[in-house]
Amino acid sequence: MTPSPRDTRPSSSRRPRTALVVGGGVAGLTAARDLAAAGLRVTLVEASDHFGGAVGAHEVAGLVLDSGAESFATRSTAVPELMSELGLSERMVTPNPAGSWLHLPEGAVPAPRSGVLGIPADPTAPELRAALGRSGVSRARMDKVLPSRMGAGERTVGALVRARMGQRVVDRLVAPFVSGVYSTHPDQLDVDAVAPGLRARMRELGSLGAAAGALREASPAGANVAGIDGGMNLLSERLVDDAERLGVKLVARYDVIALDRDPRRPGWMVIQRQPTDGDKTAVARGELLVLAADGPTSVRLMGSHITDAQNFTPRSGPRIALATLVLDCPALDDAPRGTGVLVSDDVREVRAKALTHSSAKWAWVAREAGEHRHVVRLSYGRTTPKGTGASPEVALEDRHLISLALGDASTLLGVPIEPAQLVGADVVRWHAALPRTDAGHSVRAAGFRRALKDVPDAVAVGAWLSGTGLAAVVTDTRQQVRNLLARHGYDVAT
Repeated sequence: MTPSPRDTRPSSSRRPRTALVVGGGVAGLTAARDLAAAGLRVTLVEASDHFGGAVGAHEVAGLVLDSGAESFATRSTAVPELMSELGLSERMVTPNPAGSWLHLPEGAVPAPRSGVLGIPADPTAPELRAALGRSGVSRARMDKVLPSRMGAGERTVGALVRARMGQRVVDRLVAPFVSGVYSTHPDQLDVDAVAPGLRARMRELGSLGAAAGALREASPAGANVAGIDGGMNLLSERLVDDAERLGVKLVARYDVIALDRDPRRPGWMVIQRQPTDGDKTAVARGELLVLAADGPTSVRLMGSHITDAQNFTPRSGPRIALATLVLDCPALDDAPRGTGVLVSDDVREVRAKALTHSSAKWAWVAREAGEHRHVVRLSYGRTTPKGTGASPEVALEDRHLISLALGDASTLLGVPIEPAQLVGADVVRWHAALPRTDAGHSVRAAGFRRALKDVPDAVAVGAWLSGTGLAAVVTDTRQQVRNLLARHGYDVAT
């Protein structure tokens, strides 16, 4: 095992002058930019051929669209503040407030608009009858009278909701939301990882519905999400540009095989699996280290530098395929399913787990698409309650998945769509873009962070530690970098 980091800190009192960032998603780019702004020489290495991670772009039928994340939560000011620094504030937009729908075995119904994770803030609301039925509503209402301790010890979203509101709420409301957003089943989703404070507020307020409503109300007034006119991909683009302006050395196609202490100088070095092109070197160095890779990679790289690293390894994220269709379809002008549809796992005639009617959701997409043209994006990658295996649709060839998506879109939108109406299409596939936040994930993530405190010149960031979503990632990343800089004598704003 490598000597303890406490034994390898520089003997001099000078501040570190260099930093190394492993991973070039939004977390890594944000970290690199903040380190460079503090005056350090920064090298960032990224295994893929592009920067930005799941916040990227692709072109479909002449339109530049988001290939991954298309919005961010407005529950904090972290992303708007970053956008302001990057000159993007004037391009911040909110989605169409029309809301989304649920597709259930018996058909489509409007989705409830209150609560979080599909958990209704008011289980007595009349609009729930369509989704839950009389018996489902009656069971959900019990949440208001059950002792607050009931379900408080449950670790997964599914188990918590089932204990408080019943199975029908899990199947009809929560599962479609969780599957669509997190690509997993509620029984495999760590409640503390995706909704920090929910269980505590439930104990405090006496019911799960009240707790869900309180978390929802904690968000700023207006839409719960926002986007960028032109796409969230502009955030990645501006981060890259600004990092380069600040002198960050960005190196793509750099697959790190090992991380170790530099034997010749204070700090860290990473070794590339194989240099492939250009003037890249096999070794990159930095006195400070920010690990911004996915969870399994981060734990593997730190394996010889912290105790019992294997205990903190998270499960790899799900495989997801996104099929984007550009349609010439005047029948969609009235947005018959609002901004999109979340699909129940009990539905058999549709294989997609969610559909976003992008040109109905975002005015800028409608503007760019033009009259009677519509952009819809279907997400594939359903999981079972046990989380076993990948969805077979994800393995389909692009042309077959696009054909499937056309049929699914017609069913979900309630509008006949013919192949001749397809103007263009593209399939984007993601593997491990989202962390697998299964039961116990929050405990493992917290354990890794505690162990890493013994390594004073390194921090780790990313969605697997902060929680899913840009708001959580940006907030956590900037705080971790501030802490790292402060420990090494840099005067940083809080």
